[in-house]
Amino acid sequence: MSAPVVPEPASAVETPLADEKPTIAEREAWSTGGATIAIASIVGFLAGVGLVVLAAVQESIPLIVVGVLLALVAFAASCGLTLVAPNEARVLQILGGSYTGTVRTEGLRWVNPLTGRTKISTRIRNHETGTAKVNDADGNPIEISAIVVWRVEDTARASFEVDDFVEFVAIQTEAAVRHIAGSYPYDTAGRLSLRENADEITGRLSEEVDERVRSAGVRIVESRINRLSYAPEIAQAMLRRQQAGAIVAARQEIVEGAVGMVESALERLESKDFVQLDEERKAAMVSNLLVVLCGDRDAQPVVNTGSLYS
Repeated sequence: MSAPVVPEPASAVETPLADEKPTIAEREAWSTGGATIAIASIVGFLAGVGLVVLAAVQESIPLIVVGVLLALVAFAASCGLTLVAPNEARVLQILGGSYTGTVRTEGLRWVNPLTGRTKISTRIRNHETGTAKVNDADGNPIEISAIVVWRVEDTARASFEVDDFVEFVAIQTEAAVRHIAGSYPYDTAGRLSLRENADEITGRLSEEVDERVRSAGVRIVESRINRLSYAPEIAQAMLRRQQAGAIVAARQEIVEGAVGMVESALERLESKDFVQLDEERKAAMVSNLLVVLCGDRDAQPVVNTGSLYS
């Protein structure tokens, strides 16, 4: 049997990053429609080139300077054009430094040409954790994995609070799954278990993952446990235990039903005055009926030609 899996240290769970005050938050950046500026930039660039050609023919130095400047201004203006697709955003930084805002408006937009623009997808994404082997609350090794549905809600925090928000979500999700798996038993009666209370457990998993990744500007849409089983080294033993529990539960139900049927049969016989049964005959009848009703095989009838007391 392999060595038990060491659960995640409690300190890593008790101090979530979401409790820290964020140093930056998303704000809307200034932008304007880019179609008009795009057309003006093309016209200006072509006009500048035309002036340079005309000046070269006329050998006019001032006209060449004007044409070059016009083409450069048109080119610089075109550098401010950016295309924003649906469910995408552009995070703007002035000269690659301070954060100036986020553009979420779809279409061709024009912003300050001196700003750098980082594309951030705000589409819904899926992340499936790898199969983790952990100990449940009872110390039994189990294998568990989950699927988390998430999206970027605050592009500024996703860009500047963490190095790589996609990797951050993956690692924090893995940690949350391990913590949840170690906090509840796999299967037990009388308390929450991973197997019997899947909906409530996944709800708590969503809350914990959301708390962990909130500092990165990420919101958890949904989470689901997609694999849950005992580890291979104890799977057979636990399967036999479950089978034994199922057999005991089935036998208990059968016995309860059989006792009710025997009681009903005796009451009907006495109420109809078919036969008069003393206590010994009642005991024999109850024994025979219980054998027939509770046995797992068909009963073989035996015809008694004598007396019960002989």
